[in-house]
Amino acid sequence: MAQAATQITSVRMWPAQDYTRVTLETREPVRYKLLSLKDPERLVLDLEEVDITATLTSLPEKVGADDPYVKGVRIGRFKPGVVRLVFDLKSEVKPQAFTLAPIGDYGYRLVLDLYPLEPPDPLLAFLDRLQGQREESPGGAGPEQTAPGPARQPAPKARPTPKKPEVARLIIVAVDAGHGGEDPGARGRGGTYEKNVTLAIAKKLKARADQEPNMRAVLIRDGDYFMPLQMRIAKARRIRADLFVSIHADAFIKPNARGSSVFALSERGATSTAAQWLAKRENEADLIGGVNLDVPDPYLKQTLLDLSQTATINDSLKLARAVLSELGSINALHKPQVEQAGFAVLKSPDIPSILVETAFISNPEEERKLRSGPHQEKVSEAIFVGIKRYFANNPPLARERLVQNP
Repeated sequence: MAQAATQITSVRMWPAQDYTRVTLETREPVRYKLLSLKDPERLVLDLEEVDITATLTSLPEKVGADDPYVKGVRIGRFKPGVVRLVFDLKSEVKPQAFTLAPIGDYGYRLVLDLYPLEPPDPLLAFLDRLQGQREESPGGAGPEQTAPGPARQPAPKARPTPKKPEVARLIIVAVDAGHGGEDPGARGRGGTYEKNVTLAIAKKLKARADQEPNMRAVLIRDGDYFMPLQMRIAKARRIRADLFVSIHADAFIKPNARGSSVFALSERGATSTAAQWLAKRENEADLIGGVNLDVPDPYLKQTLLDLSQTATINDSLKLARAVLSELGSINALHKPQVEQAGFAVLKSPDIPSILVETAFISNPEEERKLRSGPHQEKVSEAIFVGIKRYFANNPPLARERLVQNP
């Protein structure tokens, strides 16, 4: 008796500069083969004993013109029992294909991740954008340029005296929007996804920080795509961030739980049962989003240092207290003090890092607030003011990389 063909129940694509992910979801595991072809660049994914259905043939429609790596997808019957997917590429990529067992709302997943041969350099991109902003401003000066004074009569031009360019100590804040893509995070009773709320607040926080003359924020995740926890840390370290702020929105089994919280890393166990439970749930993001455990993270170039160094954690606690104090002015606090637990995303050895739970998305009243643009502005402003308070009391140290004013 012939084996029944497997049905593809869902197809998804998540394009991003960091990498593009393709996901095929089924009720049973799928056997597959992956090969690369050149001239032109293509990836071939052969699926065994899979039906060609309307769901599967909708995949080409999901390829956006702005996808950095995929130009298009073609689907057809290669031979009896084998369906072939051909990905026409814009450039050569480093592919990873792997399967994930069912978890949460997902069935079996076949995941194809397309990484660039050379990971994008976030520091170089950041400095390029900074230079572009300065060139676009009047006179080519940076955002710190003061308004022009009254017009003066022209004077004879004197030969300019050579002098050293001014050097500004630029503060870089890594803003991490929690969850994303395959990992939606918590979901409110009104249908709000945590990943959308965190990205909205992160973008507002970046916009606010960028208004400061000597401060710029970099979004760790700037779109709706999954990013593993280690990759978030690695990206923050590669931009040499002074701070790392991860934004989330709590969920709990009881809808009356409410209030904002701020967390720092703990080496000695969680400060409460709730903090331990929350850290465990947040650390499971990699299981839900899907990480290829057989291949090392292609972005983690440096081994994380010995986390027994307590200086970074002490600085993290100072930052957390400043932010918690400001959040208390716009929302109830779930706990009046900073809590600590073993959050994987806070394990940078050299960057003060905090995790902000803005509110409980599982609380209907707080979910409505989190969906509100004006409330998101209040949250981002409170976090920003907390960051400024931290730096007022803990000025950043000098470092080798400085940004010269034009």
